[in-house]
Order: sequence, then C-alpha cells, then structure tokens
Amino acid sequence: MALTLEQINAASQVDAVNLLDGLYEHSPWIAQAALAHRPFRSLAQLKHCMAGIVREAGLEAQLTLIRQHPELAGKAMVSKTLTSESTHEQGKAGLTDCTPDEFAHIQSLNSAYNSKFGFPFILAVRGPRGTGLSRQEIITTFERRLANHPDFELGEALRNIHRVVELRLNDKFGLEPQLGNQVWDWQEQLSAFSDPGYKEQGQLTVTYLTDAHRSAAALIAQTMQGSGFDEVSIDAVGNVVGRYKANKPGAKTLMTGSHYDTVRNGGKYDGRLGIFTPVACVGELSRAGQRLPFDFEVIAFAEEEGQRYKATFLGSGALIGQFNPAWLAQKDADGISMREAMQQAGLPATLEAIGALQRQPSDYLGFVEVHIEQGPVLNEIDIPLGIVTSINGGVRYVCEVSGMASHAGTTPMNRRRDAATAVAELALYVEQRAARDGDSVGTIGILNVPGGSINVVPGRCQFTLDLRAPNNTQRDALVADVLAELAAICERRGVHHTAEETMRAAAAPSAVAWQQRWESAVDSLGVPLYRMPSGAGHDAMKLHEVMPQAMLFVRGQNSGISHNPLESTTSDDIDLAVRAFQHLLHGLAT
Repeated sequence: MALTLEQINAASQVDAVNLLDGLYEHSPWIAQAALAHRPFRSLAQLKHCMAGIVREAGLEAQLTLIRQHPELAGKAMVSKTLTSESTHEQGKAGLTDCTPDEFAHIQSLNSAYNSKFGFPFILAVRGPRGTGLSRQEIITTFERRLANHPDFELGEALRNIHRVVELRLNDKFGLEPQLGNQVWDWQEQLSAFSDPGYKEQGQLTVTYLTDAHRSAAALIAQTMQGSGFDEVSIDAVGNVVGRYKANKPGAKTLMTGSHYDTVRNGGKYDGRLGIFTPVACVGELSRAGQRLPFDFEVIAFAEEEGQRYKATFLGSGALIGQFNPAWLAQKDADGISMREAMQQAGLPATLEAIGALQRQPSDYLGFVEVHIEQGPVLNEIDIPLGIVTSINGGVRYVCEVSGMASHAGTTPMNRRRDAATAVAELALYVEQRAARDGDSVGTIGILNVPGGSINVVPGRCQFTLDLRAPNNTQRDALVADVLAELAAICERRGVHHTAEETMRAAAAPSAVAWQQRWESAVDSLGVPLYRMPSGAGHDAMKLHEVMPQAMLFVRGQNSGISHNPLESTTSDDIDLAVRAFQHLLHGLAT
C-alpha cells in the first residue's frame, strides 16, 4: 500500500525513519534530520527539506554520502550486493544486459572517474521522465561529465542523488506525475521536427516558416484541438492561437504562451514548455467540464529567436502592433525574402492582415508565461520553481579599439599600443563591475583581431558588449561605468575606440498583483518561494508594453544549461508547473 504524508507526519520518529528507509543509500541520517521539520504539506516540501539537510551537512558528510553509492555496472552489481533499489534502477536501465564491450568501457570510465574525483560516478539512470535512460545515453553522459571540474562534478553528483531519491519517493507514495509526463511527451513529439542539415545530425533547429516550423505549428494546433480548446487557428504571422471560452459572453481574456521556434542546435524546452503547460491545464478543465469566468488564450508564438531573419519577437510583437514593414523584404541566407516565405507557407503576407492581429489591451486581464529557467540558480539550490521579479533590460554595442600594429619581437612592452590588451583589460572590468551589483550581467561575446598574426602586436580589436540588469536605472549605471572605463583604458594606453549601440531593451518588471498570484500558486504546492530576475529576453517583454505580465521559471537540469541540446527538465518539475498554473487559474476565477 502506498505511503501518505499523513502517515509520515503522524508516525513516531522511529517508525517514520523506517517508512522512509532506502531513499539515500545507507544514509538514514538524512531522513532522521528532515523529520524534525514535520509536518510536511507536500511531497515536494519533503524532497526539498532532505536536499537542504544534505546541502547544510558539509563537504565531508556529502562525500561520505556519495561514496555510499555503488558504481554503475560495477563490482556490486556483478556480485549482486546492490541494495534492492539500486538493483531495480540499474536493471531497468539495461546495465545488467551490457555487451562485453560496453561493460569493459564502463569499467574503464569508472576507474578514470574514481581516480580523478575520488568518488563514484552518480547518475539518476531512470532519467528525467522516470522511464530510464538508454545504455548509450548513460555512457555518453559518463564520458561528458568525466571532463568536468571537481567542484562542479561534486554538485552534479549530489543533484543526481536527489533525483534518485525523488523517484524513490514517488514509488513509495505511489505518485506518478501524470500531467508532467504528458507535457514531457508532447515536447518529445514536437522535437521530431528539425530543419534540413540539422535533423540528419540529430540536432534540433526550427527556424521561422521552414517546413519543420510549419509541421511543428500543425502538431501544436492538433494538440490544442485534442485538449478541448474551442477555437484553434494559425494567424497571419504563423502564431498558433488556441482559445478556451469563458462561461459567459463578453468576458475579458487572460493571455499566455511562448515561442516554438528554436536557436540552431537548441534544446527542447525553451519556449515550448510555456506552450504545453497551459495546454495541459485546458485539457483538465475540458475533461472536467469546467469553464472559467474569463477567456483563456494560449498562443504559440511563431518567432522569438531571430534566427532566420533579423526580426526578434516577431510573433508577440505583431500582437502589440510592432511588426516592422521592412521585415517583409529581408532575405535569409538562401535569398528567400520573408514575404516569399510567408506566401510559401500559405500566409497572406500583407501588412493589412498582419496589422489586424493587434490586440486591444483593454480586452485583456494580463499575460503570464511559464519558461524553463535557462540558468543554474534553481538547479543549484534544489528548488523546482522560481518567481520572476523582472526581465532584465539590456543594451548591446558593437565596438572597436584601434592602436598600432607593430613587430612583436622588436616593440618594447612599454612602447606598445596593443588594441587587444586594452579590450582584455575592459573584459576583466566588465566582469568585476557587473558582479558588484549582484544581479547585473556583462558579456564580451565576440572578440576579434582582424588580420591578426602570431608575431604582430594587435593594431585593431573588434568586440561586442552585452550589458543587462533587472531595472533600467541599474542597467544605465552599468552601461555608463563600462563606457567610461573603456574611454579611460584607451586614453591611458594611447589607443582609440568606437562604440555603436545596436540594441536597447527596457526592463520588464513583473506586475505586483500577478507576481503575487504566482507566489500563492507555488506556496500552495509546499515549495519554497524563490524570487529571481530573468537575464534572458522573453515574449513577456513585448506583452509587458501593453498589459501587466508575470513569469514562472521551471528548474533546468544539467546545471540549467539552455540553447543547447543538453537543455532538460524533469516531468516531476513540469508537473509542479502545471499544478501551479491550475492554482493561478482557479484563484483568478474566484
């Protein structure tokens, strides 16, 4: 019979420890310490509490915990001395059925890993969906993580242990994250579509109005229809629009959604998680025959990334009247104009049709968006959901420092006018100055010495600046300081500089009332509230210009990496996001 939280909360200390036996390998002290924090309001709270016990236990206790775990396909498996939980997990992953070559390779990896890190390789072999990784996925992950820094790998080992425990808890409590599994599966299905040249390499790339993009739109529309939306259509810029109607005519509308295009060789969750999470909510409402006192509009925005054409936020921008007519004449790398691409996709490709998409803000309650975090913060602190306080404002520059090219062997160090070292000095300043704020970020993403040679002091250095902060005042102070430092460095070094501003985006602070609704939703799940800015841009930034908005972040795996094939999250965390969204909808309805 499945355990319940009521049993755990009511049991004696000894009985409760016994009920939670087998979660952390040979380490009952973690459950013992966590039980001092009873009563637990949710399983998510219990999971977080135990992870916190480990985090606060110190390095030696953490290393001891890691070393309690067996090697993958190691001696304990061969001698059949694994715990029953590990036997089940390794068997389900097929590690008991390795070929001789696979087994030998894993043993070699185990040896190299232990030698480098001093503890065994830990991987939640049941994976993000809970159904198990393939042997090849396990081996590939093993090889990749072997290259990590020891401090980073210590954190990865602990995070994988917590994932193992999460799945074991689910088993004990008979919990299956059904809605999270559904959303996870939808995203897997959508990832089958990829542009030519990338699909053949197993890479996910979906750019605006390609065949893969149009196939993705069709599948999203089909999923919306199957989930009970009353109206589903593809609009004049390729947005997929689903509407679940209110229980009364003339009601206002709550808008949500995100984008379904991707960067080149990107991940499966960026944008798409914010589409399918509310679709799952509509599916549950439809199955229950429930209506809301407002229309619920879910939009899969056709373009946000600006990959095929230089038209970032095209999909969401069109809804607020910000479609640039010049975009229609833009050509992609193959010489196909946006107008031609639209016509090939069966869209009208006229400014009149695109202009008709503009929404009236007075018809809307606001805009909310769910998004994978795209960063390491939630992953590192073992919290599944984050409350976004603001989307960072940003400024970008294309810059160049000009000095004097000269012979590397004959020019004394104190006589040089080295353009590259001037930029290197600035790069270190950007790093230090942004860190001073705590939540500002600064990046020199491109650094180029045109015509550089190994034996020539650089006379020119081209570089970019990307400076971001949670509010405009903080952003502008960062920009002013960096530009002033650039001028000071160049004057001191006897070189010259130019800086051309290429982008300026205002910060988008979350509307207080909507942020509080997300906070109430997260709190209802027993998950700690963690407030954080978003360093990345989102469709919510565009809607922010005409209506109140607020965002919810979902923890990513693999140190939260995004715009990368390793981008991932678990069906358990997705399930929490769906339930939080359901709470927001029902709270708004009452």
